[in-house]
Amino acid sequence: MAASRAEALATEQAWLEAAQAFIQETLCAPAKERDVQLTELVIDCVKTVCLSQGRNQGFTLPLSYSFVSVKDLRTQQHLPCCSHLSWSSTAYQDWAQEAGPRGVLLPQEQLLLAGTLTDRSGDLEHECRNGSLYIRDNTGTLGCELIDLDLSWLGHLFLFPSWSYLPPTIKSSGEGHLELWGAPVPVFPLTISPGPLTPIPVLYPETASRLLRHRSKCRDVQPNLAGTLVRLSALVKSQKRAYFVLSLGGSSPAGSHVSVIVQVPAQLVWHRALWPGRAYVLTELRVSKLRGHRYWIWMTGPSSQLLPLKPECVQELELELDGPLLEADPSPPPIPCNPQDKKGPEGLVRDSRLLSYTGTITDVLNRPAGLYELDGQLGLCLAYQHLHGLRRVVRPGVRLELQDVHLLQSVGGGTGRPVLASCLRGAVLLRGFSRQMPETQSSHRAQGASLYEQLVWEHQLGLPLYLWATRALEELASKLCPHMLRHHQFLQHSSPGSPSLGLQILAPTLEVLIPPCCPSRNPQNEILEEPHHCPLQKYARLQTPCSFPTLAALKKEGECRAWDSFDPKTLLPLPEASHLPSCELNQRLAWSWLCLLPSAFHPAPVLLGVLAPSSRKGCLKLQDQSGSLLCLLLADPSQPLTDPRLIGCLVRAERFQLVIERTVRSNFPSWKELSMTGFIQKQQARVYVQFFLADALILSVPRPFFHSASSSTPPQTEPSLPEGPHGGHSRLFLLSHKEALMKRNFCVPPRASSEVPKPTLSFHVSGNWLRGTQRKEGTGWGPPEPMEDENVDQKVLLIFLGSSVRWFEFLHPGQVYRLVAPGPLQTPMLLEEGGSSCISQRPLELAGCASCLTVQDEWRLELESPQDIPEVLGINRALPETSLTDLLSGNSTDSLVSFSAEILSHLRMMPGSTGAIKRCVKLTVALETADCEFPLHLDIYIEDPHLPPPLGLLPGARVYFSQLEKRVSRSHNVYCCFRSSTYVQVLSFPPDTTISAPLPHIYLAELLQGRRAPFRATASCHVVSVFSLQLSWVCAHCTSLCPQLLSLFQGRCTCQSPSCPTQTSISQASIRLLVEDGTAEAVVTCRNHQVAAALGLRPSEWTSLLEFVRGPGRVALQFIGPGAQLESSAKMDEPLTRFLQTLCISFSVLRPIVLSFELKRKPSKIISLEPPRLQRFQCGEFPFLTRVNPRIQLSCLSIQEHPSALRALDPYC
Repeated sequence: MAASRAEALATEQAWLEAAQAFIQETLCAPAKERDVQLTELVIDCVKTVCLSQGRNQGFTLPLSYSFVSVKDLRTQQHLPCCSHLSWSSTAYQDWAQEAGPRGVLLPQEQLLLAGTLTDRSGDLEHECRNGSLYIRDNTGTLGCELIDLDLSWLGHLFLFPSWSYLPPTIKSSGEGHLELWGAPVPVFPLTISPGPLTPIPVLYPETASRLLRHRSKCRDVQPNLAGTLVRLSALVKSQKRAYFVLSLGGSSPAGSHVSVIVQVPAQLVWHRALWPGRAYVLTELRVSKLRGHRYWIWMTGPSSQLLPLKPECVQELELELDGPLLEADPSPPPIPCNPQDKKGPEGLVRDSRLLSYTGTITDVLNRPAGLYELDGQLGLCLAYQHLHGLRRVVRPGVRLELQDVHLLQSVGGGTGRPVLASCLRGAVLLRGFSRQMPETQSSHRAQGASLYEQLVWEHQLGLPLYLWATRALEELASKLCPHMLRHHQFLQHSSPGSPSLGLQILAPTLEVLIPPCCPSRNPQNEILEEPHHCPLQKYARLQTPCSFPTLAALKKEGECRAWDSFDPKTLLPLPEASHLPSCELNQRLAWSWLCLLPSAFHPAPVLLGVLAPSSRKGCLKLQDQSGSLLCLLLADPSQPLTDPRLIGCLVRAERFQLVIERTVRSNFPSWKELSMTGFIQKQQARVYVQFFLADALILSVPRPFFHSASSSTPPQTEPSLPEGPHGGHSRLFLLSHKEALMKRNFCVPPRASSEVPKPTLSFHVSGNWLRGTQRKEGTGWGPPEPMEDENVDQKVLLIFLGSSVRWFEFLHPGQVYRLVAPGPLQTPMLLEEGGSSCISQRPLELAGCASCLTVQDEWRLELESPQDIPEVLGINRALPETSLTDLLSGNSTDSLVSFSAEILSHLRMMPGSTGAIKRCVKLTVALETADCEFPLHLDIYIEDPHLPPPLGLLPGARVYFSQLEKRVSRSHNVYCCFRSSTYVQVLSFPPDTTISAPLPHIYLAELLQGRRAPFRATASCHVVSVFSLQLSWVCAHCTSLCPQLLSLFQGRCTCQSPSCPTQTSISQASIRLLVEDGTAEAVVTCRNHQVAAALGLRPSEWTSLLEFVRGPGRVALQFIGPGAQLESSAKMDEPLTRFLQTLCISFSVLRPIVLSFELKRKPSKIISLEPPRLQRFQCGEFPFLTRVNPRIQLSCLSIQEHPSALRALDPYC
């Protein structure tokens, strides 16, 4: 027992010695000797607090606790903690349970803290004070927060029994701070000043307000003002000064009140000691008039004091205020009432409601932006005040009292809850600390505070727009940071020399939404003026202007909409689809596309991403953190993208087209199964965007920040990186032709591996060297080196393969480029003739090139201005086009043609379909030429290895095709095919709104004018006779006959091969008509559903007729000879045959019609038109001989009844 007692005494003695040493070093004045009294007083304070627990267990000292200095807290305590000397373990557990299940509780540390409570951050007496509180010892000062401050505590030494310490969450964000939970224990007894010997003469608010209008009465007197604190403004801090305004009133809330401005630095700390509802006395006030304010106001002086109001210690001062008033009394403040909605020019303008509210923070929404959640159901915005010190305290669990806060309901812009927002007139007062640890905050979450302040104070954003802007900046930061951009760069404060990228992205939207001539905020007027006016006073519900979705989300949404809208029945209307065999049916569904505009989304999306080239596909793409999205860009209509400096730039576009090309592999047996998705075997989508750079905002990004960990773009794909220390070499060339981007075979160098070489994605360009090699000199290029022979044509072939295919989208004929090889050249001839390619000399001679060069991966291209190069001024750089005569001729020597055309249709043809031997894409284009009134139609076929086709080959787009191979079909139609030398340049995108122009109405004789005739048109004509009619039922798979009357087949196909996979039959029909309009005759072929219109049958009648044909399977009639004799495949005496014969010669068929048609053979000069022939006609007894033009072969598009025929059938006409 004695041993344990001795050990305890030794432990206590060691603790006392350590405490004494700490107190002497940390709390005693450095110049003084050991202060025994101070040491004893501090230890006595510790004993007093420790004994207050009532469970000392024989010890009077907290031996488990140790003293900590300010320096030790700042340098060694890196985690948040709390210390409660007067609490037992049970008390701490009870305190922890009150914190609730959310968050992590502050861990308890056994530390003792003592220091001087002061409002000075240093030791200098003349140091500027800003209203902040600090704890100071010999090692330094540390900011602190205290809920209920007694001004008499300032400058005194205290022991702090209950406190928490929160270190800085980010190393670069400043220092930590202390939160003082309870009242501090003074080390030295505080001197209680006795009351005044005589009552203090005071003025009450009503008298003080009247005295302001009799300023001559108070010129030589500094009265004292007494009253209840009814209003407390925010502590306004600016670069020049800091101040706040308090208002004292009488006992009645409806009575008058008087405002007092406090701007003496030593009195700013009063803001922490004032409590609304308590009564105070302000001494030695003076009258002053603020600059920019209309009225005179009471103001404290350097000797003014803030005292609690004790009725027994004051006496009302009697003043005689008779006489004329110097100025009118300002109108009394309006009583807050329910807001009234008014219809303004921008919609429903509402008044916010002023109120006071006390609540608990439940979530931090955006700390730099000052956005929080209050009581789990309200939003709280503190951005309209300067609350830098308080924001470090605010976290879940903190209790706040909000004085004169604005309540805004239904603000819109994506915010669904009501929001409380405090302007400078109201105060945000701390009423309780949080027991929870602050959330771990990454560095980027602390960025942007100055930018958010700029939105409020410089751009004058109202609350609805500010909430949307902060949410948009968060979305943008998550899209681009940290791999594409750095957070501090994206959210930096915007200045004239260093604009913020985040603000530049929002600027086009904010310029539209911010009202013009918005007055800047005047803090003094915002606090003092009546009626109250501030940015929060009036607001209108904000319709979300736009959104900034990630590229992955935009791509996914577009793909989902494309497949949701994919309906085979819509793509193939029923009248036409019911007659299509399965191969043609599935071919029509193989490719389709959907174009989505921003207006199709709500809110409208804004396209945003970093432009990067793809070395795998040779196309451009936009990138963000979520992924990439292919893009097709044009500088302007008919102006391709040529400047490689755009690589790595941030692109923002509000006008764009989101294109989804759908590719489907299906095996629908017939039109009846189109609603059954099980017949779709595979579906793919190619999603990309296309837009003009003129409609986009291009923002340059400093290169050190443009590196993506998730990007597939290698570092060498950055063409405009600054030159290294070794300089470089370059050479100018004029590009004359670019070939297709495709996989090609290249010879294998001798040192290559033994693996079988594979085709490599590559392309070629040909052009002319303009000058010799130039060396890098400083920031420019030196003079060109002389070439061997100036008179020899310097034509060169450049090969791009590997990573160098990234330049494909920037190279276009007619442009001048600089080929740059960074660093020292390994060989002097690397950019000269001969080059580094392994292509033999014979292909170069055939191509007309003197040299060949393989572009290395690390080389880059720069666009040059032709106006600065004299060698280019006399060269025609226009895109070559083949004349119409050469295009339509059958001359095989002109097999390569070039032209620009509009795409009319895009059809993917699969092997096995009609006319398709292998997989290909068929484009039907319309050529518009100056010497042709109507556009000519031409088919272009794209086969492997050019599949999939380039981006942008969509119906409605205008495209330039260079060096297509012209071919002539067996039916003497001209068509074109892609080849390795083909170059495609999209000139314009499909129009946003498709307006189908009506077909031209012509006479049939105009079709005999050759190329000046339209390919598609309408004509009013008369059906003269029927040449042939055929109705049949065939197998939907192999198109063999399917008769139903034969017991052997019973509606199954008659194919002798193994049984077809389908038992479905479809009806097919065709009819050939002879029509004339008085100028010429034409033979028109109508098919399938068009036959019903040609025969003048209603849908029910047509269906019944086809059902009658189902029995024999096929009925064919042919009318020959002058008397229209009949040849039939069926028996002549059958009712069906007689009915069709009678129908074909009746006036139901031989009638006036409006025929829409297309030429059966496309215009060409391969077959010359037949000359008119002599034909004899008999009219009664008189024979006639006349010249008759050849009959024109037409294909029917549609048949409509002629208005004259409709009038003849109308009984009322």
